Amino acid sequence: MFNKFIKRPVLSIVISLIIVFLGFLAMTHLPVTQFPSISPPKVNITAEYPGANGELLIKSVVIPLERAINGVPGMKYMASDAGNDGEATIQVVFNLGTDPNQASINIQNRVASVVNKLPPLVVREGVKVTREESNMLMYINLYSKDPHTDQKFLFNFADINVLSDLKRVDGVGFADILGNREYAMRIWLKPDRMLAYKISADEVM
Repeated sequence: MFNKFIKRPVLSIVISLIIVFLGFLAMTHLPVTQFPSISPPKVNITAEYPGANGELLIKSVVIPLERAINGVPGMKYMASDAGNDGEATIQVVFNLGTDPNQASINIQNRVASVVNKLPPLVVREGVKVTREESNMLMYINLYSKDPHTDQKFLFNFADINVLSDLKRVDGVGFADILGNREYAMRIWLKPDRMLAYKISADEVM
C-alpha cells in the first residue's frame, strides 16, 4: 500500500490536502466541548420621549426604570444609554443558565410596576421589552421594480405591513429593520394661537 503512494506522489499530495481541508472544516464548524459557543441571555428595554434630550431622559425615564429593574432574579449587570433623539435603551444581561423567557417576563413585570411614574408622553409611546437573541437567523431583502421607489418608502412599507406580521410568527424572538429611514416632520408652534385655543404642546404631538 505504501509503495502505491511512493510511486504516485501527486495522489499523496492530493489526499494530504483533502485531509487538511477536512480537518480545518471540522475545527471551525464542529462544537468543542471545552469551549462551547455560549452567550448569556439579554433583555432590552426601549423607551421613547419625543422632544427630550439625554439629560431629561436619564432623570425622568432611565433612573426610575433602573431602580425598578435592579435586583431582578438572575441579573448579572445592566447598561443604559440615552441620546438627544428622545430614545433611551437599557440592556439587562443575565447569568448563564437563566431561562430567557422567564427573565423577559420578570423584566416586564418590573417595568409595569413603575410605568405610572414615567412622563405621560413616554407612557403614550410605550415602553418596549424585547429579548435579545445571540444569533441572527435570517435576513429578508425587500425591493421594488418601480424605479421611483426610494429607501424611505420601502422602510415605511416594511415597518407598517411586514414587521408586525413577522413579530407574530411563532418562535420569532425579535425582528427589526436594518437602516433607519423613517419619515420625520418638524413643526413650528405659535404660542399665542395655542394659548387662544387652549392647546398644549403635548396635545399637538
